[in-house]
Amino acid sequence: MSMDRTQSPLKVVLTDINASVVEAWRAAFADTPGIEIRKGSILDEKVDAWVTPTNSRGRMDGGVDAAIKRHLGAGIQLRVQRAIRDRFAGSLPVGSAVCVPSGAVHPKFLISTPTMEHSAQNVSETLNVALACAAAFQAIHQQNAKAPGSIESVALVGMGAHTGRVPARVCANLMWTGHTLFHDYRFEDYDDLRSTIVAQLDDIENAPVEERVRITPPPRSRRSRG
Repeated sequence: MSMDRTQSPLKVVLTDINASVVEAWRAAFADTPGIEIRKGSILDEKVDAWVTPTNSRGRMDGGVDAAIKRHLGAGIQLRVQRAIRDRFAGSLPVGSAVCVPSGAVHPKFLISTPTMEHSAQNVSETLNVALACAAAFQAIHQQNAKAPGSIESVALVGMGAHTGRVPARVCANLMWTGHTLFHDYRFEDYDDLRSTIVAQLDDIENAPVEERVRITPPPRSRRSRG
């Protein structure tokens, strides 16, 4: 993992049709600059990338995934699943992501990151939302490393708050935790990202539900376990 203080500002839009999620975001991200929060559909956001919470196989058959597939066409699922097959042997672990061309002008890219292994899985007792959110921003780092400036704006929905049944306040706080890693740190790989988050959030169930947890990075000398 390395420090990253030279990246260009990223416009981050949090948008959801669920008013409870929007309200929880406003509380969790109240002191966080560079965030736009609004009630609405991600399909209306004219940004460089959309982030969709998916399952480990990239089957876009429910929730936001299904809406995006209807909007962008069936080919988007084929591109997502091809990327999962090529990079992760067909199964995308929670805490990782793929970024594929969307075939559209807005967004140019779709970032798929699993909040669950199987469709409609209850993940309310897991850290999957923080892992998925952090992985989405890691995918932005990786894409911009390959093609600088290709993603300057991104829209995300309430991860796990619908089919995953994560309470709105918990969803918002875990997304805040994942987002804070983006500004200062770039992980060497997804294994490093997952191990860092899990090690520090493993006891989060004993924390108050409204508490936001900021991840403290491991020492710079630590080697990636990838």
